[in-house]
Amino acid sequence: MVLNQNYEAITLCNIKKAVIMVYLRKAEVIAKKDSLEVRSPKLKFPFPSIIRLGSYIPIKYRKVILSRKNILRRDAHKCQYCGRSDLPLTVDHLLPKARGGSDSWENLVTACTKCNNRKGDRTSEEARMPLIRKPFKPSHIMFLKHFVGQVDERWKPYLYLS
Repeated sequence: MVLNQNYEAITLCNIKKAVIMVYLRKAEVIAKKDSLEVRSPKLKFPFPSIIRLGSYIPIKYRKVILSRKNILRRDAHKCQYCGRSDLPLTVDHLLPKARGGSDSWENLVTACTKCNNRKGDRTSEEARMPLIRKPFKPSHIMFLKHFVGQVDERWKPYLYLS
């Protein structure tokens, strides 16, 4: 993981790039993998898990595009009414479009076909179907975790800063 100078998570990079940045003194190692090293005939470097840039780089915050795929990712591919993930999933409007609901992060949730049909053209309160988790607009950091899969425990304090 690459941190900006202010310890804000920016992106992920491979080991080769991380070692090169440390060697060129453009970054410093904040956390390393225990007892692993990268060696050359003359030098050895700790195997970096987290590096921090030596100078601040202004970052334009990346917007996460509102799409069906990203809504499914945000909701961990689970129905937000019953919690099941073994059924075909759809995207449901909390306030139905027919009643003025919009296509926004806060109005869309993942729902299984059964729950979506049961809810119909009503709000979740009218249908007496409470949500497991309130919908929210995700940050790009949330989706970094998706591409990595298993998140290193040392990364967690930096992932939740932003």
